[in-house]
Amino acid sequence: MMEKVCFYIWKTAGREFEMFLYEREHAEATIRKYMTDLNCFFAFLGQRWKVDKPKLLAYKEWLLEHYAVNSVNSMLAALNQFLTFCGHSELKVRRIKMQKNLFLQEEKELTQQEYKRLVQTAKTEGKQQLALCMEAIAVTGIRVSELKYFTVEQVKKGRIEVHNKGKYRRIFLTGNIRKKLLIYAAARKIGSGCIFITRNGKPKDRSNLWSEMKALKERAGVSGEKIFPHNLRHLFARVYYQTTKDLTGLADVLGHSSLNVTRIYTSNTGELYQRQLDRMTALRI
Repeated sequence: MMEKVCFYIWKTAGREFEMFLYEREHAEATIRKYMTDLNCFFAFLGQRWKVDKPKLLAYKEWLLEHYAVNSVNSMLAALNQFLTFCGHSELKVRRIKMQKNLFLQEEKELTQQEYKRLVQTAKTEGKQQLALCMEAIAVTGIRVSELKYFTVEQVKKGRIEVHNKGKYRRIFLTGNIRKKLLIYAAARKIGSGCIFITRNGKPKDRSNLWSEMKALKERAGVSGEKIFPHNLRHLFARVYYQTTKDLTGLADVLGHSSLNVTRIYTSNTGELYQRQLDRMTALRI
């Protein structure tokens, strides 16, 4: 029964669900997100461990009162995954339908000039690793989680081979970024292995890179809303598409299995479309 499963969530089901996610080869960040979202659900339950449809719908309404729609859908996705794991997929809750936004939000779009200011500010402050991390993401379009694949051995080959979640893809390096990476590694006496590492010798990850980038906002004169690692990947996608008009090729470079996802990355802002509409005079009377 669902009640029994929920009663033992922290002792058995929670740990088993986490192991299930690991065995399914979900990314560590995804697993942490799912478990955090489940913590929220069980905090909502309190001591009322009986779980039924009315209670799940009440949780959905509570989420809508406290979170943005995107966050609500993300948290419901984690809950539905857990319900399926428990053998109660019939209790899954429908996510909120949203109209797709075809335009980027101007306040969150990182421009080329702002990106260059961030990199230059990092260099000026003596943060060479941070500057190179941002540049590596921006000129290759990699995911932040793929920085760990940037090893001395791979960079010398001129391409990065990524094996993740049963998928394989190659990331090609320009001659310029390849040279910079090797010079950086040599200067820090990194003869092999991962190039981007923390002081503790661990690979750089999203959290520490994000916090370092955020610290640049005032001196770089860039809004904090625009400063997050994944925005560099979006910038790469827009510039690549504007240069080549090759959506299919961009999907391969980004590692997307769906062109619909790639189209989101290449979206322009509503302001640009407004200017284009204003220039249309053929239908004016």
